[in-house]
Amino acid sequence: MASMIDIKRRRESVTSTQQITKAMKLVSTVKLQKARTRAEQSQPYFDKMYATVTSILQKSGNIKHPYLTANGSEKKAVIMVSSNRGLAGGYNNNVAKLLTESDFKKEDVEIYGVGHKAMEVLARKNYKIVADHSNMIEEPNYGDALKLGREVLDRYAAGEIGEIYLAYTNFKNTVVHIPKLVKLLPVEIDETKLEEEKSKVPMNYEPEAEESLDMIIPKYVCSLIYGAFVESHASENGARMQAMDSATSNAEDMIAALSLAYNRARQGAITQELTEIISGAEALN
Repeated sequence: MASMIDIKRRRESVTSTQQITKAMKLVSTVKLQKARTRAEQSQPYFDKMYATVTSILQKSGNIKHPYLTANGSEKKAVIMVSSNRGLAGGYNNNVAKLLTESDFKKEDVEIYGVGHKAMEVLARKNYKIVADHSNMIEEPNYGDALKLGREVLDRYAAGEIGEIYLAYTNFKNTVVHIPKLVKLLPVEIDETKLEEEKSKVPMNYEPEAEESLDMIIPKYVCSLIYGAFVESHASENGARMQAMDSATSNAEDMIAALSLAYNRARQGAITQELTEIISGAEALN
């Protein structure tokens, strides 16, 4: 059995850690309130943007446009949105698993990292990191999403990459966060819905279809990237709040167990001292 001094030191150490995790939980709770409001307010817009663009393309029939057809390149650009800090449970690893457990060939994947943690996991697994935009996730804004969107769109238009994907964590509520891997380009159209839409009034473009899509699709891509930033930021703080709450509860259980062990050791020491005193007194008599 550990000595009273060792148990006391261990209990003090756990108590100090508990104070830290409790403070981190409070900070994450405050950040989550702001991030959750932002995510819940913006989510309907991004859902509608996705539904509107896919509906437009389904009604358009077979349009030849660089953003809608494969360019022949096997390279896949993946925008990986995670966090710059840990202590958030499985949040970062779950995002990285979207890629490591996919059927993508490692040599064909190019990572655009937004957040250090998932990027570090993928770098250890020898994935190619072509850009580090980790600062963008600290305070998500549309300007950063636009910059990143233009970067990957330019490479797509140049034929350097053939597909663009977005890996992020969808924020459902405080306790439910769902990792998602979404294909941005080429835009995928449900063939069943396409046949249904063809029987309806076709989509007319003003100006021409190509010029309109040059404006619509980059807006669509950048909007989805920004939406991923906002939802991931909320999910990160939700995951960290849960992790710190669990850590605080576990520390409380450990403190209770250590206090019990300390009291037992103290009682044992007192009992031993009394026994020695009584034995000594009897020996003197």
